[in-house]
Amino acid sequence: MTEKITRINPEQLHETPGYHHITVVESGRTAYLAGQCPLDRNGDLVGSGSLESQVDQVVANALTALAAVSAQPQHVVRSVIYVRSDERDALAVAWHRLTNSALGPAFTTASTLLGVAQLGFPGQLVEVDLTVALPD
Repeated sequence: MTEKITRINPEQLHETPGYHHITVVESGRTAYLAGQCPLDRNGDLVGSGSLESQVDQVVANALTALAAVSAQPQHVVRSVIYVRSDERDALAVAWHRLTNSALGPAFTTASTLLGVAQLGFPGQLVEVDLTVALPD
């Protein structure tokens, strides 16, 4: 399946910090993962007040969700990262922690990083939304 995913950065567009401007998928099956939140199996928030701890839980949850559909991070074709902050430094912390994690290959594709005012759970600082081209 990986050979059916093409990532492109046109020379006419700005350089990126690791993601690609365009991802082309030639496949028949796609999975849309719900936003992965920093909640444990019991639904309890992990890492209250710690962006790093919450990112780590989101990574663990996303890897579990990917495995449930027999996919891996390199099968991700689109990601949206939400960080509850208006500070660029917090967005950078989240980006670097995600891209240096076991989920890192997911963020070499078309990706968006947003600072937002609020997320769904009290104390939640990060959420990651993934779209996956499922392997054959």
